[in-house]
Amino acid sequence: MFFILLDWKHPAGIITKNSLVLRDLDLIKPLAEQNLIQVVISITSLSEKTRRLLEPRTATIKKRLQTVETLAKNNIPVMVMMAPIIPSLNSHEILPLAKTVADAGAQRIGHTLVRLNGQLETIFSAWLRSALPDRADRILSQIAQCHGGKVNNSEFGLRMKGEGPLAQQIHDLIALAKKQYFPNSVKPELRTDLFSNPYENQLKLF
Repeated sequence: MFFILLDWKHPAGIITKNSLVLRDLDLIKPLAEQNLIQVVISITSLSEKTRRLLEPRTATIKKRLQTVETLAKNNIPVMVMMAPIIPSLNSHEILPLAKTVADAGAQRIGHTLVRLNGQLETIFSAWLRSALPDRADRILSQIAQCHGGKVNNSEFGLRMKGEGPLAQQIHDLIALAKKQYFPNSVKPELRTDLFSNPYENQLKLF
């Protein structure tokens, strides 16, 4: 894939929970040099216990932080997504996680608030009562508080942000984290003017 992006000078964004992106560092670097790529690493927690509960088959937190550091050292724009934020499960980690990833070299941080759309409510609730039975009711109640009394809100503009006092508290913490640890954060504008379609001349024949 990276060969194609590089050949065509096609801008791209990558989001991943793993560290295998570093296997293609030799191809990502020239893309970054031409302002054609941004990498987003998903880190939901600094706790390995929480990581193993939520994402059991993904890279460890240590490996993800090392990935952020390696990308940053190679001048590749890297952002960290804390997604999803789950009240009473990882919401208390917003500030320490922001500081840690900023220290590792992340340029920006983003987030989404958990919502349990479709069958996810049934699956998540069953998992939660099995994995964290003492906290399940509280977590589900707080998720509902963030979505107008339901665990899911599909309304555009609110579904990933939530609403209400608890959701606002989370957004305020994210805003504080950005102000404190990413004061000069600027969203990279990837170049689109370099794009070269090798089939363009052939299409002109039609």
